[in-house]
Amino acid sequence: MRTRRAILEAAALVFEEQGYDTAKLSDIVNIANVTKGALYFHFESKEGLAQAVIDAQNEAQPQMLPQQYKAQEFVDIGMVFSHQLRHDALMRASTRLTLDHAGRGLDRVTPYQTWIELHVPLLEEAQRRGELLPNVDPFVPARLIVGAYAGLNTMSYTLGLDMDVQVSELYTHVMPSVVVPAVAIRLDTAPGRGARALYGPRGTHECRHGCAGGVLPQGEA
Repeated sequence: MRTRRAILEAAALVFEEQGYDTAKLSDIVNIANVTKGALYFHFESKEGLAQAVIDAQNEAQPQMLPQQYKAQEFVDIGMVFSHQLRHDALMRASTRLTLDHAGRGLDRVTPYQTWIELHVPLLEEAQRRGELLPNVDPFVPARLIVGAYAGLNTMSYTLGLDMDVQVSELYTHVMPSVVVPAVAIRLDTAPGRGARALYGPRGTHECRHGCAGGVLPQGEA
């Protein structure tokens, strides 16, 4: 499993930097420090390896802290993923491959469907609790958020924008149209929310990327 993980992480670095078409398996095995035989033992082809990178974004959802409002947990899904994109090359490569049009045999449908299906139950529970505005269909904002998030990811990558700030603005502007005012004013949609949802009010975590709540790993301070 360690060899497979090393190959995935190396593939993430190459796919993130070069995209699918120009990525070379020789670069991946060199970075992973494995043989091509080891790569083909775990992945039957370049396409199979790319699919495994895509699938990684839905395989290991981090454990978020429970919140008073289900609407906050809805927001936290996207804010936590934004936090992951800052810290995890595998997540960045996964989203790039999902949004890329190269590699026609890759399954890019499942990631969208999985994200939507992750969001909908939270809004359904929020609706039962009276957190949503009347006549809001939980499926609609779930689908809109997932679609808008994908667009923001592409734009942020292209223009060099801070994805966390863009996602924060998305939720800040959208949520008042989804939830009742008494809930809207209590939602934390500010940048850095992903770290706070994972690590507590201060969002303190080991970080080399300049996050507000980040601290350098022990020995690097």
